[in-house]
Amino acid sequence: MTSPVAGPQPDNPLAERQIALVDLLDRLLGGGAVIVGDLTLRIADVDLVRIDLRALISSVNADVPSPFEELEP
Repeated sequence: MTSPVAGPQPDNPLAERQIALVDLLDRLLGGGAVIVGDLTLRIADVDLVRIDLRALISSVNADVPSPFEELEP
């Protein structure tokens, strides 16, 4: 599965380059990303369900340890 990077632009020679999903995920995890969103389900101007989403996506390694403590048995 691949997706184009950007729309056709005459001044950008890489505009038509395809990126594999694995490469895209590698770049995303390497730099990290923050996802924020709000979802509200309403009927007749009455809010029934509201969901707030805040997520941080990043890789964890020896240089960047996990924020969760190790649990001892």
